[in-house]
Amino acid sequence: MPSLARFPETIDAIVLGASAGGAEALGVLLSSLPARTAASLFVVLHLPRNRPSLLVDIFARRCALNLREAEDKDPVEPGTVYFAPPDYHMLIEEGPCIALSVDAPVRYSRPSIDALFESAAAVYRERLLGIILTGANDDGAAGLVAVHEAGGLAIVQDCASARAAFMPAAAKQSVPSAKVLSLDEIANLFKTIQPEVSA
Repeated sequence: MPSLARFPETIDAIVLGASAGGAEALGVLLSSLPARTAASLFVVLHLPRNRPSLLVDIFARRCALNLREAEDKDPVEPGTVYFAPPDYHMLIEEGPCIALSVDAPVRYSRPSIDALFESAAAVYRERLLGIILTGANDDGAAGLVAVHEAGGLAIVQDCASARAAFMPAAAKQSVPSAKVLSLDEIANLFKTIQPEVSA
């Protein structure tokens, strides 16, 4: 498993997956990001499929970065947080750019954490950090395997600090070498992200 010692210099993208309790966890993490973070962040939070997402509005005052609900063919920009829209898989393609898909749910979920992580791993490989947070199902476990096998960094939230421990426990079982950190430890890690180098 690559060491976290190389974070953040070689990390271009961070993928985060969460379900039950995820909004609260994301609030802690997104508020810890430095204003000039260079990495792009992609977030899948399981939400009701038939309701509009309010995540951009909810986190706008708590995060110093640009927040967007992802749109199909969006070019990926540094220092930007992209949220998967309800009922669409969010995938990363070469470019890099975002692709939205209405393919069948994966592990009963659309958007799928696995789908995001697997596509991001194929593009970013060793320059990717994957984080599985609180949740009550095993979506994300296979995706974290893809991140690890591509040479990326894998983190799971400490079950003791997760509202729902099943998701991080399943991910840790699938990637035994994944680093286990509490929510506060992940937030502190985010605070070490180096600023984007000005042109």
